[in-house]
Amino acid sequence: MRFGGYDCATVVMDSFSLDGGAMFGVVPKNMWEKMIPADSENRIPMTSRSLVIQGGGRVILVDTGIGDKLPEKFKKIYGIAVSAHSMDERLAPVGLSAADITDVILTHLHFDHAGGSTTLAGGKVTPAFPNATYYVQNSQWELARHPSLRDRSSYIPDNFLPLLEHKVLRLLDGPVTDFFEGIDLIVTNGHTTGQQHPLISGPDQPLFFCADLIPTSAHLPIPWHMAYDNYPIDIMDEKAVLLNRAVNENWMLCFGHDPVTPAASVRKDGRKAVMDKAVFL
Repeated sequence: MRFGGYDCATVVMDSFSLDGGAMFGVVPKNMWEKMIPADSENRIPMTSRSLVIQGGGRVILVDTGIGDKLPEKFKKIYGIAVSAHSMDERLAPVGLSAADITDVILTHLHFDHAGGSTTLAGGKVTPAFPNATYYVQNSQWELARHPSLRDRSSYIPDNFLPLLEHKVLRLLDGPVTDFFEGIDLIVTNGHTTGQQHPLISGPDQPLFFCADLIPTSAHLPIPWHMAYDNYPIDIMDEKAVLLNRAVNENWMLCFGHDPVTPAASVRKDGRKAVMDKAVFL
Protein backbone atom coordinates (compact mmCIF):
# COMPACT_ATOMS: atom_id res chain seq x y z
CA MET A 1 0.00 0.00 0.00
CA ARG A 2 1.08 3.56 -0.58
CA PHE A 3 1.33 6.10 2.22
CA GLY A 4 2.41 9.56 1.13
CA GLY A 5 5.42 9.14 -1.14
CA TYR A 6 6.21 5.61 0.00
CA ASP A 7 5.19 2.08 -0.89
CA CYS A 8 4.89 0.05 2.30
CA ALA A 9 4.73 -3.69 2.89
CA THR A 10 5.16 -5.99 5.86
CA VAL A 11 7.48 -8.99 6.07
CA VAL A 12 7.16 -11.76 8.67
CA MET A 13 10.74 -12.45 9.68
CA ASP A 14 10.04 -15.19 12.24
CA SER A 15 7.35 -16.74 14.40
CA PHE A 16 7.68 -17.60 18.08
CA SER A 17 5.67 -18.08 21.26
CA LEU A 18 5.55 -16.24 24.58
CA ASP A 19 3.71 -16.83 27.82
CA GLY A 20 0.22 -15.36 27.49
CA GLY A 21 0.20 -14.09 31.05
CA ALA A 22 3.44 -12.19 30.48
CA MET A 23 2.07 -10.73 27.25
CA PHE A 24 -1.06 -9.36 28.96
CA GLY A 25 0.15 -8.53 32.45
CA VAL A 26 -2.70 -8.04 34.92
CA VAL A 27 -5.44 -8.84 32.38
CA PRO A 28 -7.16 -12.12 33.41
CA LYS A 29 -6.60 -15.12 31.15
CA ASN A 30 -10.33 -15.65 30.60
CA MET A 31 -10.36 -12.24 28.90
CA TRP A 32 -7.20 -12.26 26.78
CA GLU A 33 -7.56 -15.87 25.66
CA LYS A 34 -10.70 -14.91 23.76
CA MET A 35 -8.47 -12.71 21.59
CA ILE A 36 -5.40 -14.97 21.22
CA PRO A 37 -5.81 -18.58 22.44
CA ALA A 38 -2.93 -20.17 24.36
CA ASP A 39 -1.34 -23.59 23.84
CA SER A 40 -0.94 -26.31 26.48
CA GLU A 41 2.08 -24.46 27.93
CA ASN A 42 0.12 -21.18 28.17
CA ARG A 43 2.07 -19.70 25.26
CA ILE A 44 0.47 -17.58 22.56
CA PRO A 45 1.61 -17.40 18.91
CA MET A 46 3.60 -14.31 17.91
CA THR A 47 5.31 -12.93 14.83
CA SER A 48 8.36 -10.76 14.34
CA ARG A 49 6.95 -8.52 11.62
CA SER A 50 9.07 -5.88 9.90
CA LEU A 51 7.98 -2.97 7.74
CA VAL A 52 9.56 -2.17 4.37
CA ILE A 53 9.27 1.46 3.22
CA GLN A 54 10.31 2.31 -0.36
CA GLY A 55 10.47 5.74 -1.92
CA GLY A 56 12.63 8.78 -2.52
CA GLY A 57 15.57 6.61 -3.50
CA ARG A 58 15.53 4.75 -0.17
CA VAL A 59 14.63 1.23 0.88
CA ILE A 60 14.00 1.41 4.62
CA LEU A 61 13.54 -1.60 6.88
CA VAL A 62 11.91 -1.15 10.28
CA ASP A 63 13.08 -3.87 12.71
CA THR A 64 14.89 -7.03 11.64
CA GLY A 65 13.32 -9.94 13.53
CA ILE A 66 15.07 -12.58 15.62
CA GLY A 67 17.78 -13.59 13.16
CA ASP A 68 19.73 -16.83 12.84
CA LYS A 69 22.39 -16.67 15.55
CA LEU A 70 20.50 -18.10 18.53
CA PRO A 71 21.39 -21.51 20.01
CA GLU A 72 18.89 -24.34 19.70
CA LYS A 73 18.09 -24.29 23.44
CA PHE A 74 17.03 -20.65 23.20
CA LYS A 75 14.90 -21.37 20.13
CA LYS A 76 13.16 -24.21 21.93
CA ILE A 77 12.29 -22.09 24.97
CA TYR A 78 10.58 -19.48 22.82
CA GLY A 79 9.22 -21.82 20.17
CA ILE A 80 11.12 -19.90 17.50
CA ALA A 81 10.48 -20.95 13.92
CA VAL A 82 12.49 -18.99 11.36
CA SER A 83 10.64 -18.14 8.17
CA ALA A 84 13.64 -18.68 5.87
CA HIS A 85 17.30 -19.66 5.82
CA SER A 86 18.65 -16.19 5.05
CA MET A 87 17.70 -12.54 5.07
CA ASP A 88 17.59 -12.60 1.27
CA GLU A 89 14.93 -15.32 1.44
CA ARG A 90 12.94 -13.37 4.02
CA LEU A 91 12.89 -10.29 1.79
CA ALA A 92 12.27 -12.16 -1.46
CA PRO A 93 8.44 -11.98 -1.18
CA VAL A 94 8.69 -8.18 -1.52
CA GLY A 95 11.23 -8.42 -4.34
CA LEU A 96 14.25 -7.32 -2.31
CA SER A 97 17.56 -8.64 -1.02
CA ALA A 98 19.61 -7.62 2.01
CA ALA A 99 21.91 -5.59 -0.25
CA ASP A 100 18.96 -3.42 -1.38
CA ILE A 101 18.30 -2.01 2.10
CA THR A 102 19.64 1.53 2.49
CA ASP A 103 18.43 2.26 6.03
CA VAL A 104 17.43 0.19 9.06
CA ILE A 105 15.31 1.82 11.76
CA LEU A 106 15.48 -0.28 14.92
CA THR A 107 12.57 0.54 17.20
CA HIS A 108 14.59 -0.91 20.09
CA LEU A 109 17.28 -3.52 20.64
CA HIS A 110 15.38 -6.43 22.21
CA PHE A 111 16.38 -9.70 20.55
CA ASP A 112 13.05 -10.17 18.75
CA HIS A 113 13.36 -6.76 17.07
CA ALA A 114 17.10 -6.45 16.42
CA GLY A 115 18.40 -10.02 16.13
CA GLY A 116 18.40 -9.96 12.33
CA SER A 117 20.53 -6.82 12.24
CA THR A 118 23.69 -8.91 12.22
CA THR A 119 24.62 -12.27 10.77
CA LEU A 120 27.28 -14.90 11.37
CA ALA A 121 29.55 -15.27 8.37
CA GLY A 122 32.92 -16.99 8.32
CA GLY A 123 32.96 -17.24 12.10
CA LYS A 124 32.44 -13.49 12.53
CA VAL A 125 29.33 -11.47 13.33
CA THR A 126 28.83 -8.68 10.79
CA PRO A 127 25.99 -6.32 9.75
CA ALA A 128 23.32 -8.24 7.82
CA PHE A 129 22.61 -5.32 5.47
CA PRO A 130 25.94 -4.37 3.85
CA ASN A 131 24.77 -1.07 2.35
CA ALA A 132 22.60 0.21 5.19
CA THR A 133 22.90 2.77 7.95
CA TYR A 134 21.26 1.67 11.21
CA TYR A 135 19.37 4.12 13.44
CA VAL A 136 18.85 3.68 17.20
CA GLN A 137 17.90 6.07 19.98
CA ASN A 138 20.93 6.90 22.13
CA SER A 139 19.02 6.26 25.37
CA GLN A 140 18.09 2.76 24.12
CA TRP A 141 21.69 2.12 23.08
CA GLU A 142 22.97 2.99 26.55
CA LEU A 143 20.36 0.76 28.19
CA ALA A 144 21.29 -2.13 25.88
CA ARG A 145 24.97 -1.74 26.72
CA HIS A 146 24.29 -1.48 30.46
CA PRO A 147 21.03 -3.34 31.07
CA SER A 148 19.40 -3.82 34.43
CA LEU A 149 18.88 -7.30 35.83
CA ARG A 150 15.29 -7.10 34.56
CA ASP A 151 16.40 -6.21 31.00
CA ARG A 152 19.49 -8.34 30.65
CA SER A 153 17.97 -11.35 28.90
CA SER A 154 16.37 -9.13 26.23
CA TYR A 155 19.68 -7.72 24.98
CA ILE A 156 22.20 -9.87 23.11
CA PRO A 157 25.39 -7.88 22.38
CA ASP A 158 26.09 -9.67 19.08
CA ASN A 159 22.84 -8.19 17.75
CA PHE A 160 24.04 -4.60 18.01
CA LEU A 161 27.69 -4.08 19.04
CA PRO A 162 29.00 -5.06 15.57
CA LEU A 163 27.04 -2.12 14.14
CA LEU A 164 29.27 0.25 16.09
CA GLU A 165 32.41 -1.69 15.23
CA HIS A 166 31.62 -1.53 11.51
CA LYS A 167 30.72 2.18 11.70
CA VAL A 168 27.20 1.76 10.33
CA LEU A 169 25.38 2.98 13.46
CA ARG A 170 23.79 6.41 13.87
CA LEU A 171 22.51 7.33 17.32
CA LEU A 172 19.57 9.72 17.66
CA ASP A 173 18.49 11.87 20.58
CA GLY A 174 14.72 12.08 20.87
CA PRO A 175 11.89 12.43 18.36
CA VAL A 176 12.65 13.67 14.85
CA THR A 177 10.31 15.53 12.50
CA ASP A 178 10.94 14.72 8.83
CA PHE A 179 13.67 12.22 9.65
CA PHE A 180 13.24 11.33 6.03
CA GLU A 181 10.87 13.42 3.94
CA GLY A 182 7.36 12.57 5.11
CA ILE A 183 8.57 10.25 7.91
CA ASP A 184 8.63 11.33 11.55
CA LEU A 185 10.12 9.37 14.43
CA ILE A 186 8.01 9.33 17.60
CA VAL A 187 9.69 8.18 20.82
CA THR A 188 8.03 6.32 23.68
CA ASN A 189 9.57 5.13 26.94
CA GLY A 190 6.97 2.97 28.69
CA HIS A 191 7.98 -0.39 27.25
CA THR A 192 11.66 0.44 27.25
CA THR A 193 13.58 3.71 27.28
CA GLY A 194 14.06 5.15 23.81
CA GLN A 195 11.68 3.07 21.69
CA GLN A 196 11.18 4.84 18.35
CA HIS A 197 8.24 4.54 15.98
CA PRO A 198 8.14 5.70 12.34
CA LEU A 199 5.05 7.65 11.32
CA ILE A 200 4.71 7.82 7.53
CA SER A 201 2.54 10.78 6.57
CA GLY A 202 0.24 10.97 3.60
CA PRO A 203 -2.59 13.12 2.28
CA ASP A 204 -5.19 10.45 3.08
CA GLN A 205 -3.89 8.21 5.84
CA PRO A 206 -0.65 8.04 7.86
CA LEU A 207 0.94 4.71 8.84
CA PHE A 208 2.30 4.22 12.37
CA PHE A 209 4.56 1.32 13.35
CA CYS A 210 3.52 0.32 16.87
CA ALA A 211 6.40 -2.01 17.82
CA ASP A 212 5.97 -2.94 21.50
CA LEU A 213 3.81 0.04 22.43
CA ILE A 214 0.87 -1.93 20.99
CA PRO A 215 2.36 -5.31 20.03
CA THR A 216 -0.89 -6.89 18.77
CA SER A 217 -4.38 -5.69 17.94
CA ALA A 218 -5.51 -7.35 21.19
CA HIS A 219 -3.44 -4.75 23.05
CA LEU A 220 -5.49 -1.79 21.85
CA PRO A 221 -7.30 -1.31 25.21
CA ILE A 222 -5.15 1.08 27.22
CA PRO A 223 -4.86 -1.14 30.36
CA TRP A 224 -3.95 -4.20 28.25
CA HIS A 225 -0.17 -4.11 28.23
CA MET A 226 2.69 -6.52 28.80
CA ALA A 227 4.32 -7.58 32.04
CA TYR A 228 7.55 -6.98 30.10
CA ASP A 229 6.89 -3.21 30.05
CA ASN A 230 9.34 -1.37 32.30
CA TYR A 231 7.04 1.54 33.13
CA PRO A 232 3.36 0.45 33.12
CA ILE A 233 1.85 3.83 34.07
CA ASP A 234 3.89 5.59 31.40
CA ILE A 235 2.94 3.15 28.64
CA MET A 236 -0.75 3.59 29.43
CA ASP A 237 -0.37 7.37 29.20
CA GLU A 238 1.54 7.03 25.91
CA LYS A 239 -1.08 4.71 24.46
CA ALA A 240 -3.87 7.10 25.42
CA VAL A 241 -2.18 10.03 23.66
CA LEU A 242 -1.22 8.14 20.51
CA LEU A 243 -4.51 6.26 20.14
CA ASN A 244 -6.34 9.56 20.41
CA ARG A 245 -4.19 10.87 17.56
CA ALA A 246 -4.73 7.65 15.61
CA VAL A 247 -8.50 8.07 15.78
CA ASN A 248 -8.53 11.81 15.10
CA GLU A 249 -5.94 11.71 12.30
CA ASN A 250 -7.10 8.44 10.69
CA TRP A 251 -3.85 6.54 11.26
CA MET A 252 -3.28 2.99 10.09
CA LEU A 253 -1.53 1.02 12.85
CA CYS A 254 1.02 -1.67 11.97
CA PHE A 255 1.39 -4.43 14.58
CA GLY A 256 4.79 -6.07 14.91
CA HIS A 257 3.71 -9.17 16.83
CA ASP A 258 0.11 -9.88 15.86
CA PRO A 259 -0.12 -13.46 14.51
CA VAL A 260 -3.13 -12.68 12.28
CA THR A 261 -3.53 -8.93 11.69
CA PRO A 262 -0.58 -7.02 10.17
CA ALA A 263 -2.30 -3.62 10.33
CA ALA A 264 -5.62 -1.98 11.04
CA SER A 265 -7.41 1.31 11.17
CA VAL A 266 -9.03 2.26 14.48
CA ARG A 267 -12.19 4.03 15.56
CA LYS A 268 -13.66 5.25 18.81
CA ASP A 269 -16.28 3.11 20.56
CA GLY A 270 -17.44 5.15 23.54
CA ARG A 271 -14.25 6.07 25.34
CA LYS A 272 -12.15 3.29 23.81
CA ALA A 273 -10.18 2.95 20.58
CA VAL A 274 -11.07 -0.31 18.85
CA MET A 275 -10.02 -1.99 15.62
CA ASP A 276 -12.08 -0.79 12.69
CA LYS A 277 -10.75 -2.67 9.66
CA ALA A 278 -7.90 -5.14 9.37
CA VAL A 279 -5.50 -4.53 6.48
CA PHE A 280 -2.88 -6.84 4.98
CA LEU A 281 0.04 -4.70 3.92
